[in-house]
Amino acid sequence: MTPAHKPAMNTPRLATGPTPAPLGQPLRLPSLRRLSWGAAACLAALVSVPARASDASAAPTVAAWTPASLRSTLADLPRGDPAAGQRVHEQLFCASCHGDKGVAPTQNWPHLAGQRAAYTAKMLLDYQDKRRLEGKRAELMHDIAVMMTPQHIADVAAFYAAQPAPQADGTPRPKPERQPNDVAAETLVRFGDKSRLITPCASCHGVAGQGGKLEASALAGQNPLYFVRTLLDYQSGVRHNDSVKGMRASAKKLSRSEIEALATYYADLPGNHSAVTSR
Repeated sequence: MTPAHKPAMNTPRLATGPTPAPLGQPLRLPSLRRLSWGAAACLAALVSVPARASDASAAPTVAAWTPASLRSTLADLPRGDPAAGQRVHEQLFCASCHGDKGVAPTQNWPHLAGQRAAYTAKMLLDYQDKRRLEGKRAELMHDIAVMMTPQHIADVAAFYAAQPAPQADGTPRPKPERQPNDVAAETLVRFGDKSRLITPCASCHGVAGQGGKLEASALAGQNPLYFVRTLLDYQSGVRHNDSVKGMRASAKKLSRSEIEALATYYADLPGNHSAVTSR
């Protein structure tokens, strides 16, 4: 897409791809319909390789978000319908990576169940425009996201938001070897670390990991391997789609063992809290 053909910044983008179906009609996805579950598994295996630093060279083709442009774009999305979103989820074979109800069947992919709709929508817009293209997984998501209209995005985001956060998902938890200067995960979540100017995780993601405004994701119940990989990608700069660079700044100050401890803390959080505040 050349600069002359780029949509306005405050308009949800639809990159070139198959013509989407009107709302309420089946998506026209002939290439995906020919995919067997075995082929989907092969794709999952292909993208399970770790991202490399060289992947970061795939620079975004559009301007970076500002808080104002992101807020405006998300506000302009249509209202999402969870039932319609389930149909999108099924027709795009999302379950092959993210599970029937948004709980990933392997550690290679994030859980989407209970994720805030605004965050899911932003990620799909980022994949469409290649703001997020940190590795093979992201390349696959780009190929899927370009086939989605703003309505599809809003609907599937609403579907995942309507699901309960994962509990006892069966994924193995990291067992970090705590270093002398490490700060306990719960302390980082609730109080941060003033000596390193690390703000509390809860200030954006909520005390119960329920998420916050705009791109502040829900973390409760998240796949711990995905959590660790995400923080390491932010730490190295391989992933750089956080609009105000907040995650990149925080991740760079954390040790590997602190990241792993946080991954376990959030993975177990739904079972450790009797109630989670509204998303």
